[in-house]
Amino acid sequence: MKHTLDPHMFRHLSLEDTCRKVADLGYDHVELSPRPDFLSWWTRPKVYPERVRTFKKALKDHGVGLATLQPMYRWASPYSDEWEVAIDNWKRAIEIAVEMECPMLVSEFGRGGSPDRSLVDRSGLHRPETCEGQFFRAMDLLVPILEREGLVLSLEAHPEDWIEEIAPAVDIIRTIDSKAVRASFIAPHTFFYGPDMVANLRATAGLLTHVRLADTYDHNKSSQLRYIVNPPGSKVRVHQHTDFGQGEIDWNLFFSTLGDMKFDGVLSNCVFAWEDRYEDSARFMLSETKKYVEKYWTRVD
Repeated sequence: MKHTLDPHMFRHLSLEDTCRKVADLGYDHVELSPRPDFLSWWTRPKVYPERVRTFKKALKDHGVGLATLQPMYRWASPYSDEWEVAIDNWKRAIEIAVEMECPMLVSEFGRGGSPDRSLVDRSGLHRPETCEGQFFRAMDLLVPILEREGLVLSLEAHPEDWIEEIAPAVDIIRTIDSKAVRASFIAPHTFFYGPDMVANLRATAGLLTHVRLADTYDHNKSSQLRYIVNPPGSKVRVHQHTDFGQGEIDWNLFFSTLGDMKFDGVLSNCVFAWEDRYEDSARFMLSETKKYVEKYWTRVD
């Protein structure tokens, strides 16, 4: 088991100080989410030999492993210019993962390109069938590279993306049919995945390699006031990543299910809501996660 921290809440720190902070907070691995001085959102990675060297040295000096990198590029875009840039950036991200000796890349299904262009339906979202076609084109090019390099790509359905639910995401991953492509389960997206959390977790059996941990509210509650959005009726997907106990996920049920599935991958703390108390949040989440693992796994690494 890799107990991992997403350092987004202290992204103002340098890569070197990020490694130090992750170690100080008690974690043995870091999950490097997008940041402008490494793998930035949508644009070319800002990575060169000296940056790789100093980052790898800091990881070693502080005894921290690099569990994952998170490239975010529009590989499901219906627009040829965006799609081609995304593929070029993905190829570079794979090279960087090899240089960093990072075994896993995590990402989303692509969000379908810039929303202010054509090819959208009445909701303002890109048509899923168009995005799916572009995504499979990307897989045809990139999966052989991932397989050759011995890397794992773990994919997550995401609120607002062209896939929000677990079932179609798992179907696509199984259709790709490669040991290099696995599944993520993002706990704070639980209530977007479908009505049955346990069934959705179990649907990933044999594929699940990466789990993000944070609590969230159930946006499906009948009051319709879990979130108040103005103006009413806005086409938005609202969720939050909070500490355990500050939302409505049944964590005993969540972790007992993972234990039954003998999950032994990356457990990543990805709380984003408390930047003013990120140290307390990170320590609390790690302590509670280890308690759940000790309770529900027969073997603790």
